[in-house]
Amino acid sequence: IDLRKEMIEVNCIDRLGKMTKVRCSESDTIGDLKELVADQVGTSAERIILKKWYTVFKDHICLRDYEITHLFEIEIYYK
Repeated sequence: IDLRKEMIEVNCIDRLGKMTKVRCSESDTIGDLKELVADQVGTSAERIILKKWYTVFKDHICLRDYEITHLFEIEIYYK
């Protein structure tokens, strides 16, 4: 078993055009990604909604399952 995690970089962009680059693993969940984004943006993870077009990403699903790969762009919305 290969225990190394393949690190990817995900670009998260809010409505004002501010880009946040987050390094994570494809095996992380959307909830994990929200926590990483929240640390950089300075808000709580519960207020963050991650979307791509009309797809709202669910917290318990892995990035790999959504086919989120290196340099993927996700939109950030706030509650």
